[in-house]
Amino acid sequence: MSGMEIWPAEDESSESLPPFNNRSGYDSRTGIYRSLVRLGTKHEIPTKPDLNVAHLVLSQFPQGDLAEARIAFVDAATDKSLSYGELRRSVYSLASALFHGLGVRKGDVLFLLSPNSILFPTICLAVLSIGAVLTTANPLNTESEIAKQVRDSGAKLAISAPEELHKFVSTGVPTMLTYCPSNSRMLSVEELIEGCSCSLELPQVTVVQSDPAAILYSSGTTGVSKGVVLTHQNLISTLKLLFWSVDVSASSDDVFLAFIPMFHVYGLVFFGLGMLCVGVKIIVMQKFDFQAMLLAIQKHKVNNLPAVPPVILALVKYASKAGCDLSSLRRTGTGAAPLSKEVSREFRKMFPWVELRQGYGLTESSAAATFLVSERDAKARPDSCGQLLPTFCAKVVDIDTGKPLPPQKKGELWLKSTTIMKEYLGNSEATTLTVDSDGWLKTGDLSYIDESGFVYIVERIKELIKHNGYQVAPAELESLLLSHPLIVDAAVIPVEDEATGQIPMAYVVRAAGSELSEDQVIQFVAGQVAPYKKVRRVSFIETIPRSAAGKILRKDLVSLSRQQLVSKL
Repeated sequence: MSGMEIWPAEDESSESLPPFNNRSGYDSRTGIYRSLVRLGTKHEIPTKPDLNVAHLVLSQFPQGDLAEARIAFVDAATDKSLSYGELRRSVYSLASALFHGLGVRKGDVLFLLSPNSILFPTICLAVLSIGAVLTTANPLNTESEIAKQVRDSGAKLAISAPEELHKFVSTGVPTMLTYCPSNSRMLSVEELIEGCSCSLELPQVTVVQSDPAAILYSSGTTGVSKGVVLTHQNLISTLKLLFWSVDVSASSDDVFLAFIPMFHVYGLVFFGLGMLCVGVKIIVMQKFDFQAMLLAIQKHKVNNLPAVPPVILALVKYASKAGCDLSSLRRTGTGAAPLSKEVSREFRKMFPWVELRQGYGLTESSAAATFLVSERDAKARPDSCGQLLPTFCAKVVDIDTGKPLPPQKKGELWLKSTTIMKEYLGNSEATTLTVDSDGWLKTGDLSYIDESGFVYIVERIKELIKHNGYQVAPAELESLLLSHPLIVDAAVIPVEDEATGQIPMAYVVRAAGSELSEDQVIQFVAGQVAPYKKVRRVSFIETIPRSAAGKILRKDLVSLSRQQLVSKL
């Protein structure tokens, strides 16, 4: 990795340094793990207080003739493209129109509701450049969910894809379209860009790194979604870590495929902001479709594929049957949810020429925390999500005693970095419960760190199944179920049980034409786990409900299991 420096410095014998393990990064006096690497000068995180994340991104764009020649985005469906020069002018024009024409000011919240498009990053950069605050949502959200987020975020203006416009009608918030269909007379982003096309500079607005930049709503897979307030400093820090970990340059032939939703922190950091700083070409898919993804890889010679575990699983199970040429792929990464070591190993067997790296982050940590930097480490530790990124410290805290734990001991992962969120919007109680007075983010993830400083995520603590006093991790059982040749997808949830507290229940998607039975599934698992981990009940389902980031929506399955139980009474 270019620019990597081992940390701490060579003078480990200094009496000023506490006992420190140079392999794991663990400090036995404080119970804190520290990243073993520092960012080189090239990737140093800027400390200048009056720095805007949009200005940072724009300052990295190619200049002059290269900006006009180098393509930033290509729409996978229409082949419409946007050069870096055109992107810069579009951002300047939209920022001027929002500021001078519509009176948008620093601190105003703009709500963006749209699937992926080549306009999405233009809107993000324009909004952030004038000190306004961006909030986004999944286009699948209902009218009532959108109305709730409008109220909660205090949105002053909404920008909507035409097909989602009706979801703002009841909110009363002024709304314009991303683009204007031929039968509409509404104001659109495209129209504003064209109307201010002569703008050669951004409006002068003083923004400091501590100012809010975005309010992103957590996925709410186990509870109510909360508004995560991320500052310019949070995003700037994450972008610098992204450049360091991805390690591509504007002179390379890197082509990225963007199907990860840009309204999610993962997609926003990667494609709404981050990868633009290194001048790569990004192929944009409006929404995920497996066959369309394969065709896009083949057509555009995609070599970088940021993904989520369900996509890696689909590649393992179906790519060989699709007949598409995927030989251009060089790297794929996965995050947002754990990837099992079984799926990881199968992927490497099928695609031995493709590097597979796993990372870990949360909305609350601006999508950053750990990453498997080297392919050698990724192969050797397929169930690890990597080492702490530069600038990060961590604790593994005993769930019962609250004491920090040494390597190989399981507890809740706590994180500290300049990427950690400012707060949950308007929810001081939830903020205090999640971020302590010293700035430690309590992730809610059961984890451990090994003797070499590699992090392993075991399970969400709230999702652990309590059976007869034992703790059962759903992810472990899901990984086992997915190894069955007749199981396409699976999820495990807790079901209340009077005798044992809770029992593991599996929802299973069978392969087409399969007649796999409940008893066969139960026996398959029982033969490979301890008695307390056995799956006790199985229900077959057409699809496993997941968030846009690929996380299993267990709360939906818990509700479904209760409905099924009531219907049997």
